[in-house]
Amino acid sequence: MSDSDGKKTLGLRGGGSRPGQVKQSFSHGRTKNVVVETKRKRVVVPKPAAGKAGGAAGGDPSRRPAGITDSEMERRLKALQVAKAREAEDAAKRAADEKAREEERARRREEIDAKERAEREREEALKAKAEEEERKKREAEVAAERARQEKAKPAVTTAPQQDADGGAQTARVPNKSGLATPRKIDRERDDQKGRASKGRDDGRRAGKLTLNQALSGGEGGRHRSMAAMKRKQERARQKAMGGTETREKVVRDVQVPETIVVQELANRMAERVADVVKALMNNGLMLTQNQSIDADTAELIVEEFGHKIVRVSDADVEDVIDSVQDDEGDLESRPPVITIMGHVDHGKTSLLDAIRNAKVVAGEAGGITQHIGAYQVTTDDGAVLSFLDTPGHAAFTSMRARGAQVTDIVVLVVAADDAVMPQTIEAIAHAKAAEVPMIVAINKIDKPEANPDKVRTDLLQHEVIVEKMSGEVQDVEVSAISGQGLNELLESIALQSEILELKANPKRAASGAVIEAQLDVGRGPVATVLVQNGTLQQGDIFVVGEQWGKVRALIDDKGERVKEAGPSVPVEVLGLNGTPEAGDVLNVVDTEAQAREIAEYREQQAKDKRAAAGAATTLDQLLAKAKDDENVSELPIVVKADVQGSAEAIGQAMEKIGNDEVRVRVLHSGVGAITESDIGLAEASGAPVFGFNVRANAPARAAANQKGVEIRYYSVIYDLVDDVKAAASGLLSAEVRENFIGYAEIKEVFKVSNVGKVAGCLVTEGVARRSAGVRLLRDNVVIHEGTLKTLKRFKDEVAEVQSGQECGMAFENYDDIRPADVIEIFEREEVERTLA
Repeated sequence: MSDSDGKKTLGLRGGGSRPGQVKQSFSHGRTKNVVVETKRKRVVVPKPAAGKAGGAAGGDPSRRPAGITDSEMERRLKALQVAKAREAEDAAKRAADEKAREEERARRREEIDAKERAEREREEALKAKAEEEERKKREAEVAAERARQEKAKPAVTTAPQQDADGGAQTARVPNKSGLATPRKIDRERDDQKGRASKGRDDGRRAGKLTLNQALSGGEGGRHRSMAAMKRKQERARQKAMGGTETREKVVRDVQVPETIVVQELANRMAERVADVVKALMNNGLMLTQNQSIDADTAELIVEEFGHKIVRVSDADVEDVIDSVQDDEGDLESRPPVITIMGHVDHGKTSLLDAIRNAKVVAGEAGGITQHIGAYQVTTDDGAVLSFLDTPGHAAFTSMRARGAQVTDIVVLVVAADDAVMPQTIEAIAHAKAAEVPMIVAINKIDKPEANPDKVRTDLLQHEVIVEKMSGEVQDVEVSAISGQGLNELLESIALQSEILELKANPKRAASGAVIEAQLDVGRGPVATVLVQNGTLQQGDIFVVGEQWGKVRALIDDKGERVKEAGPSVPVEVLGLNGTPEAGDVLNVVDTEAQAREIAEYREQQAKDKRAAAGAATTLDQLLAKAKDDENVSELPIVVKADVQGSAEAIGQAMEKIGNDEVRVRVLHSGVGAITESDIGLAEASGAPVFGFNVRANAPARAAANQKGVEIRYYSVIYDLVDDVKAAASGLLSAEVRENFIGYAEIKEVFKVSNVGKVAGCLVTEGVARRSAGVRLLRDNVVIHEGTLKTLKRFKDEVAEVQSGQECGMAFENYDDIRPADVIEIFEREEVERTLA
């Protein structure tokens, strides 16, 4: 390329360029056109290969991409052909699959259509059959009507009659029998009309529902609902089956307690809750199903529903517990229940260990029994014995207090080298109070210092006379270490059980007593139960004390799961909703509702008993009971003293009190502090506890408050004797009564020199007297009882201050007073008791 003067034009290298213009913009709106040359893209065409002229791209070197050899080009062509072939195969396969799926869908559609056709044909056949039967029935009715009319009027007239639908008249002609029947053409027309209506006789719509029909009200107005048609079909079905449409009302005896929940009342009447709620609303009571109503309202509702009411009290819930006496023919022999009792470290558990041939002591902390153990032992003779190993006597006493007499024989273990000890005396007292036979096992006979004769002699002091001392109580010398005398002990137990003739009925609902109960972390509440009557089975619903449950599992004394437990068999019961107390009675009931009702009733009764004031077994109440009940001729007491001499002196003094009509019975006399075991014994026997120069420990005080047992403290023996003598004779010299005369509230506390703390008070009730006794109450708890040091009105010492006035008070030898404390003012007076 060149211009007019022969010079070349400025341009890009190569012959593939062409000129162009570009517009450049500058500041202040200036522009400039610049001539440029643009380069065109060069297309490289591969040259055809030799020997393949006129072929594909691989044979034309001018069309082949640069740098591609003949072999590479052939390889790429082959790969392209393979990919095209694979793609064609895939397309063919997809087409075949799609065709197969389409055929499968067509086949399924045909099957569904065939089923629908078959269902429609079946329904049409059933409908046609029903219509045919209905038609035959109508013909039979018409024939019967015509026969009746023929008898009434022999002459039959052939008169035209109009159809029911207003159509053409139908002629009636007599047949050979003389009865007038419709023509065949009429029957065919009726059949066609019935098929065309498609069930119009039962109120159904024929054909599809169109928009115009829906807006205009359909074929002549409003149609019946689907529910109405279903009800009509149900009535027709019941009528065809010969059943009655309305069932007879079932009148029930409805048990109604003092209060009942609306839903529970509906369940007992077998009525709908909504109907009961509606009945309550009609009577002006807007209640829900979870609210309670009284017995009078429930009676009104029960009578309104046509049932009979049976009024029951809350206590009647326990009537479901089976208390029927067993027949003699149902009773079978049961193993005896033996309780091992005695002093600490006298070898009770070791003796039982030797009998069981098991190492129970090794499992107890420090070799001391921590829990009540219940075990079954089979002797060499095949006899089965149930043993109870008790660490103390609290459970034994509580069982008797609750009426659960579980033990049949008591084995009193006494160490030959230690003789009779305080807990041995306690065990004797418990055995006598329970009125069960006793067998004395003189243990540790293998020791050199053993003296069994001393044991027998010491037992005489407690009215236990063994056979070797010409008594009736069996005694056996045994050794838990060497095994000496164990067979003789088992023979004595077997002999005693034969004398008792122990029997029970294993075929009735189970009942038993709780020996021990605990809360296991993994298993929940667990109770060791000794079955006394019947057979306890897995799945039984039971109530025990204030708890109830369903037997989830039964575990015997060997730790193995069992399906059932018969009389005198101890088992662990799992499935309680709470932990019962030792001595609670277990009873099997029918339903969970009954068990829950009984447990709730007992829980409420226990709360009411604890909350009731004056429920304690006081000396005065014992006296009143002795006067009211002519059969009571004994006054039981429990005595604890500081030394043995004082206890013996009190016991001897008690023996001298009484006459032919009444006497004092010392249930237990011991040395040391008043313990929880003493409270349990007193509660079981309804006796007060007398402490001579001793006090009750904290657990005993708590148990006494809870169980309502009176504890009296004395320091002069003559005062104790006089009170018991007065109670036994019905004469008390004087009764000290307290009369509350006023209350005062502390507003401020002042410090006064030479006096101490003085309380600025306001007399809120009654009167405050200088000579009266006072108690200081803080949060309704008595923290001090004494007398007043001073009572001032302004600056003057006064004798009394009336209600509503302010005064100053100071206590004698007591300064711990605070604002908001309450001062209780009372006076003591002696009231002479006279004979009733």
